[in-house]
Amino acid sequence: MTYPSTFSIAAYDQTEHTWGVAVASKFPAVGAVVPWAMVDCGAVATQAMANTSFGPRGLKLLSSGLSASETLHQLLAEDEGRQSRQVGIVDAHGEAATFTGSECMDWAGGLTGPGYAIQGNILVGANVVNAMQQAFLDTPGDLAARLHAALFAGDRAGGDRRGRQSAAILVVREEGGYGGYTDRLFDYRVDDDPDPVVKLGQLIELHRLYFEKSSQNERLNLQGGVLGDLQTLMHNLGYLNQPASGVYDAATKQALRTFTGNENFEERCDIEAGWMDAPVYNFLLRKFGK
Repeated sequence: MTYPSTFSIAAYDQTEHTWGVAVASKFPAVGAVVPWAMVDCGAVATQAMANTSFGPRGLKLLSSGLSASETLHQLLAEDEGRQSRQVGIVDAHGEAATFTGSECMDWAGGLTGPGYAIQGNILVGANVVNAMQQAFLDTPGDLAARLHAALFAGDRAGGDRRGRQSAAILVVREEGGYGGYTDRLFDYRVDDDPDPVVKLGQLIELHRLYFEKSSQNERLNLQGGVLGDLQTLMHNLGYLNQPASGVYDAATKQALRTFTGNENFEERCDIEAGWMDAPVYNFLLRKFGK
């Protein structure tokens, strides 16, 4: 059986009331194996010679009221292959537990703190999990930002000693999914890429651009240099027949409607009111050039 060397962090954010897992590995589609999370329940990372049943079974045990350490104890007690497993768990209250079996390949180990469990196997050394812990504790922002910062720090500290291949993030919050119909706030996977943790960060940025609400303090008026940049960009892409004029006319408005609609940014601008969110403007310039 292929051995999915992996480093991961399972965590809870009490302020946001979110749970999540971020993971990277020299193994294809690690997001299909390791991360599991449920609102008001907790999060589980199951890896090494992974027993994937630890994910759903662990969440079921957590939902019954068992703590992270109690859940871990019961999962391992029922598994004859426990010494080849590695598991990290956080529960509904942020208690954390981690386990590394004696048969996991070096370097292998983990650590915990309030609201997080970090673990890895076939790593370049203990510096990987230490770097992850420091980044998680030092990074401001929401849980997704802190999880990715931890993953990136571990990756740049050496990560999996065999190399890079895949990465994933799963964050749940009540009604956090699209339209509020599910709890999956962030659910992204990079299944096969030469630099998957960086690619995962790009997907998180796209998520924020598409789904985070517009903020008054980051709106740019469509005038001056901002308008000129967008007109030039749309002209180069074929949305606008005329070159940049600096005039916010009917042709420009129609071109912007089509352009922002094609890029799924309708909710991050108001064509009639004449504004666009700065993050979207900056992203469009980076993606397409002036």
